[in-house]
Amino acid sequence: MTTPDKSAHDKKNKIVSVSKFVPAEPHQIFELLANPTMHSVIDGSGSVLAPKSSAPQRLSLNATFGMSMKKGAPYKITNTVVEFVEDKQIAWRHFGGHVWRYTIESTQGGSIVTEQFSYGSSKSPLMLKLAGYVRNNERDIRKTLDNLAEYFADKK
Repeated sequence: MTTPDKSAHDKKNKIVSVSKFVPAEPHQIFELLANPTMHSVIDGSGSVLAPKSSAPQRLSLNATFGMSMKKGAPYKITNTVVEFVEDKQIAWRHFGGHVWRYTIESTQGGSIVTEQFSYGSSKSPLMLKLAGYVRNNERDIRKTLDNLAEYFADKK
């Protein structure tokens, strides 16, 4: 049984959120998300290239990991894991202050995965808005979750 995708943009709390059914158990999904080398495989924005060589193989609370990115021009960014509940939730933040969060809930036949872009703590909300990050995030999150679901559908 699958549930329809859900998305929302909570402008008051500055959170863009999309949920999707993924045909995998929470543990399988969490292991993929906790592995920085897999982030470019599922990234729907087209900006995540690869982890820096210093990135841990598996993330944990307070772990830092650098990523090579490209949004127009190439750049590198360092993230810190700020939320970590085994098989349920993982989130990271970089120096800009905004947070990418994944929550995973078990359901019949797989999991409901919710990805959120939380920009309420951003140090540069105007820059995010002007650069189109807020406007484009729902589309990019939706594509990331589609990629995640396809990744696990191919494993069945």
